[in-house]
Amino acid sequence: MSNLKMKEAALIYLDRSRGLQKFIDDCKYYNASKQSYAVYRFNILINPSDIVELDAELGNHILHQPLKAAQVFQSVCFIAVKTLSLIGQLQTETQVSFNKQIVEIITTKALHAFQGYSNNQPFRFQSVTVFLRDESVNKMNIGNEYKIIGIPTCVKTSQTAVCIEANSITFCNPKVPSGISDNFRCLLSLTSSSCWKFTAILANIFASQIVPPGTYNLLKLCLLMSLVQTSDRNKELEDCLDLLIITSDTLLIDRLLNFSINLVPRGIRHPISTEIFPTLSRNKYGTGAVSIQAGSALLAKGGICFIGDLASHKKDKLEQLQSAVESRSITVYISGKKFGDDMDQQMTFPVQCSFWSFVDMDSSSRRNIQKTSTLIGQMDCSLIPANLVETFGLLINCNESSPCHLLFPTVQHTLKKAIDPEGLLYVASKQFTTEDFGKLLAFAKDLNVEFSLEAERIIHGYYLASRRIRTDSICGSKLSASALKYLVSLSEAHARLNLRNKVLKEDVLIAALLFETSLTLKYGATVFCVAPNAVFPFELYDEEYLEQRDIYLTQCQQQLQQFIATYGPGTAVFASDE
Repeated sequence: MSNLKMKEAALIYLDRSRGLQKFIDDCKYYNASKQSYAVYRFNILINPSDIVELDAELGNHILHQPLKAAQVFQSVCFIAVKTLSLIGQLQTETQVSFNKQIVEIITTKALHAFQGYSNNQPFRFQSVTVFLRDESVNKMNIGNEYKIIGIPTCVKTSQTAVCIEANSITFCNPKVPSGISDNFRCLLSLTSSSCWKFTAILANIFASQIVPPGTYNLLKLCLLMSLVQTSDRNKELEDCLDLLIITSDTLLIDRLLNFSINLVPRGIRHPISTEIFPTLSRNKYGTGAVSIQAGSALLAKGGICFIGDLASHKKDKLEQLQSAVESRSITVYISGKKFGDDMDQQMTFPVQCSFWSFVDMDSSSRRNIQKTSTLIGQMDCSLIPANLVETFGLLINCNESSPCHLLFPTVQHTLKKAIDPEGLLYVASKQFTTEDFGKLLAFAKDLNVEFSLEAERIIHGYYLASRRIRTDSICGSKLSASALKYLVSLSEAHARLNLRNKVLKEDVLIAALLFETSLTLKYGATVFCVAPNAVFPFELYDEEYLEQRDIYLTQCQQQLQQFIATYGPGTAVFASDE
């Protein structure tokens, strides 16, 4: 069929389906507008089955050569505009644009291929190409999960690929577990007299397949709090809790973090050979100029993106990471010249995941140039860009001098695991399984929490007091505006781990201790001097040690309130400075 005959068939179809009248109405809107447009966009509703009945060859073009079919309709509409004088400002055919989109989807089961800790089974997955047209174009966003009903078809490119013409797109809402395991329910009941014991025991026994109970408790508590702040739904951006770990045992930390990301549906271990953020490539299906690859961060939407050692990423990628974490968005620039369009475009995607990473402070290159800090408690982080360190909510120290590093139990655990990799070495591993922890986190992260008035007062008081004492006349305040956001997120996380709907002052205390420990590592200690092991001052052997910890934390609570009373809003120190 000649191109002219296809245009005639397209015009007949538009007339019969009333698409021509809708097109004329859209033109009237553009013509009446005082705004100047470089491109005029139209939605032309096309039913392929109706066109196939009207003209088989035009229908074949729509299904198998959609770009050529779009050009046919584009030409018909341009001729209609010029013939009927619908838009005076329209000069060229390329100013007429139609909505059409193509996406590639993978089953959610394929995400296990991006999770580092597995049962060593090999994975192979393949994406399915889905054609979106008309109103369906705006129904899908990168990173979300959908159920799609459509018509299978084939598009011939370099190889024959099966595609789906989408007819129905439904957003998937995951099922929320109805409760927790009996063992955790019993433990929660036994520790109900304290606001701190339950989470302490959780951290103590967590990941006993990787590290022995009682080791790395501070890190494991932070991991659990970050995990419980994830969401299977469209979560608020301020819920994200990013972690940067300073360690001399990268292998063990890598295993622990790999294990942890498997406890949430969107835990992604970023492969170093791929990109963290979206990238562009030329479209291979003939339906558009540009394809956008999601990248690990968008795949991890609502979950965790573990990017491994910061040293493995180049400077430009670290700058991109810093920008994305600060703004919680990433912008992709589309060059019109490079991809065959008339103008440059840009698309912005929200970054809705928490980032985990670590830094090896024991490498030879770092040891040779590491300098001694002059401030009490401060770590030398000069090899990491200062702005990047600041963007991570928590900086955690896990080296040989830190309280979370116990050498002998770790070595003993490693040797036993080498002999019996599948064995459960501890009673806690049998009583509280990985599945139990996954169920607990899934239940806890869906809880809606709110702040009590006392907790809200303390968290604002601590933030303002800390901002004051960490301010100098040269550099200004060392606390960014996001500090309050992280304090809120930490407090909510501790309340959720306790399976409570209300944030109490005890939750704010844990948040303040964790945050102050992180600030001390970054900038050194202040008048609110927090010990590195303040959250876990004792090894948790039995009930007696848990009681001692509660007494210690109660003293810390009084110290925090005294700090707020001295340096917080409304005090003489605060008022005189104002």
